[in-house]
Amino acid sequence: MAASTLSHATPCKLHSSKNGIFSSSQALLPKPTRTHLSRREKNLRITCQATSIPADDRVPDMGKRQLMNLLLLGAISLPTAGMLIPYATFFAPPGSGDAGGGIVAKDALGNDVIAAEWLKTHGPGDRTLTQGLKGDPTYLVVQNDRTLATYGINAVCTHLGCVVPWNAAQNKFICPCHGSQYNNQGRVVRGPAPLSLALAHADVEDGKVVFVPWVETDFRTSDAPWWS
Repeated sequence: MAASTLSHATPCKLHSSKNGIFSSSQALLPKPTRTHLSRREKNLRITCQATSIPADDRVPDMGKRQLMNLLLLGAISLPTAGMLIPYATFFAPPGSGDAGGGIVAKDALGNDVIAAEWLKTHGPGDRTLTQGLKGDPTYLVVQNDRTLATYGINAVCTHLGCVVPWNAAQNKFICPCHGSQYNNQGRVVRGPAPLSLALAHADVEDGKVVFVPWVETDFRTSDAPWWS
């Protein structure tokens, strides 16, 4: 029987390992080194930087920024102005609008004082508080002939600023705070108040009582008005 022949092929050495059997040809293949990995990382990093968005495209130009600032300023200013207007009208009572700086007298309910209607409900010698110049309480004086006096009397005491009530029984103004007294025209007759009550002109225009600042000599003392 003819002996079988084996081909003279290049011997392949087999090696064993814990994970199995591998040939020596596989062992000769080059393994990737750190240098190759570093180059791949660099290429990846460069590619990412190349595809990033330029910084200039993310920043709006000056025109857009100014427009946004103006819109923001307008959004803040309008509500602020709306809140300030009521405060301004509160501290500056509305006047009659005439050139002399007068103001229409207001009654206790805030209505304009109509001279004819006032005299129907207020008799001779009456002194009733109304709202006068700068919002100060001011007495309207009804004279014995049932006409309005041409002056109003400021009710603010010249001592410490209390409102002085009219005492009809004693025919004078008596301050409840410290006892100062004024006659029926508001002239001081007893301290500690140092000065008479201030005056204002009480005119009638279009049927309404209008208070106008008194800048002339005080007819009660013949002195210059201390309040002007």
